Amino acid sequence: MNLILFDTSDIRADATVDATGVQARHLVTVLKVTKDQQVRIGVVDGPLGVGTVTAVGDGRVTMDCTFEAESPERPRVDLLLALPRPKVMRRLWAQLSALGVGQIILTNASKVERDYFDTHLLEADGYRPLLLEGLQQARDTRMPVVSVHKQFRKLIEADLDGLFPKGRRIVAHPDGEATIAHTLGHSTERVLLAVGPEGGWNDFELALLRTHGFTPVTMGPRTLTTTTACIALLTLVHYQR
Repeated sequence: MNLILFDTSDIRADATVDATGVQARHLVTVLKVTKDQQVRIGVVDGPLGVGTVTAVGDGRVTMDCTFEAESPERPRVDLLLALPRPKVMRRLWAQLSALGVGQIILTNASKVERDYFDTHLLEADGYRPLLLEGLQQARDTRMPVVSVHKQFRKLIEADLDGLFPKGRRIVAHPDGEATIAHTLGHSTERVLLAVGPEGGWNDFELALLRTHGFTPVTMGPRTLTTTTACIALLTLVHYQR
């Protein structure tokens, strides 16, 4: 962990906090903290700060907290992702929050198996620990907002403008018209990146995305796994912005 994250409710009124469980084990066994040592801390969706160790023992590390005045900006890149296999999604959660996305919109597609939506990884208690893992790795506090949509057409036609009202919409496709750099240029607008299933978007899905403002972008003709595509595409979008 490069950052120890706490919920607002964990911080007591006197600005002290107890790290327990996995966090305490990391502080004791990896960082080997001692009294008066300082560590990087943060509040989920709140500010970064510094924790000064005041006590170590009984399976907990107690710290005095000092926080910055401002919270980090929420990442200005959002992801619309056709739901991959559960084991792939398990790997992706931490990677996505580490790379930095403001929201993760999971959707159906013709090449998505219906039983993928039955996984517990789409419930908050399934994905939240994995998102926290990525945030602590990247030293960020901004938890991505997650929504799940089983009807692709309803999402695009009825719900998307509420989820993403303004900004640039791009969809990854091997036959895209231009690169991310050419499409986004030096724009500072928020970006919504759509990534399809490993079998690709079908013609209807791609046409519907185009109709609702998505510009196809390409990284070349190679067909990539969902994990590789998400990491590469998000890196390129962040770099361009």
